[in-house]
Amino acid sequence: MGIKIITDSTAGLPKSLIAKYDIKVASLNVIFGKESLRELDIMNEEFYERIERENIIPTSSQPSVQELLDLFIGAIKEGNKVVAIFLSSKMSGTFQTSQLVKNMVLEEYPDAEIEILESNSNSMELGFAVLEAARAAFDGKNLDEVVVCAKDTISKGKFIFAPASLKYLEKGGRIGKASALLGNIFKIIPILTVENGQVIIANKVISLKKAITTIIDIFTKDIEKYGFGGAVVHHINCEEQAKKIADVLKQITGKLISIVPIGPVIGVHVGPGAVGIAYFTQKLQS
Repeated sequence: MGIKIITDSTAGLPKSLIAKYDIKVASLNVIFGKESLRELDIMNEEFYERIERENIIPTSSQPSVQELLDLFIGAIKEGNKVVAIFLSSKMSGTFQTSQLVKNMVLEEYPDAEIEILESNSNSMELGFAVLEAARAAFDGKNLDEVVVCAKDTISKGKFIFAPASLKYLEKGGRIGKASALLGNIFKIIPILTVENGQVIIANKVISLKKAITTIIDIFTKDIEKYGFGGAVVHHINCEEQAKKIADVLKQITGKLISIVPIGPVIGVHVGPGAVGIAYFTQKLQS
C-alpha cells in the first residue's frame, strides 16, 4: 500500500525515471486524418518526416476515458492512493476528463483516495512536479505531503523555448502567413514560455543563436535570484544543439543536466530544431 503517481505523455519523462518510481503514464494521441496514434508509440523522427511528406499538421486528442480509468482502478485495486498530475487544462481536456474518471472510480470504490492536480504547463515543467511527487511518495510521505510537494514544484517552475523557424507556428495557425513571411525574411525568432497555462511570446530576437543566448540568460538570472531546483534541456530532433546548451548549464549550475526530447503533441506547434529549458527554482519566482 502506497501512493501511485499518474501523469500524461506530454510530461516527457525519461523511461528510466518512469520505471524507477513506477509512474503511470496516460498517452495523448496525434491524429492524421482518420488515423489516431498514441504519442507514446511514435518516434519523433518518423513523425516529422510524415508531416513533411504529407504536408499536413495533425491534430491531437486527450487520453481515452478507458485508458485513464484503467490506470486509476489499477492503482486503487493494488491498495494505493493516487496523485494524478496533468498538463494545463487550457492546452487539453485531459485534466477535466480525469475529474470525471475520478468520480467514476469513486462510485465503484467509495473509499479510494484520489487527488488530481493541474500543472498549468507541459513537458518537463509538468514532469518535475510529477518527479518530485514520486520521490516524496517513494520516501514514505503521506498523501497530503505528496500533494504539497507537487504544488510547490508547480509554483516554482518555468519553461522557456524557441523554434528554429516560424514554419510550424504558421502551419498550425498560431501566426499569420504575413507575420511568418516577414519573420523568416528578417530571421525573427520568438521566445516562448508558459504563463497561466498558456503558451505566450515572452520576447522576439534576431536569429536562433540569439534566442538560445537569451533563454540561457533568463535561466541564469532566475537561479541566481531564486536558487536552483532542477533543469533539463528540451529539444526536437537537434540533440547536438541540446548537448551544447546542457554543457553551458552544467558550467553555471555545477550539475549534470539531462537532455529530454519534446514529444509530438507539444512539438508539432514549434517543429524540428526547437530548443528550450524547463526548470524549477528553490524559491518562488516573483
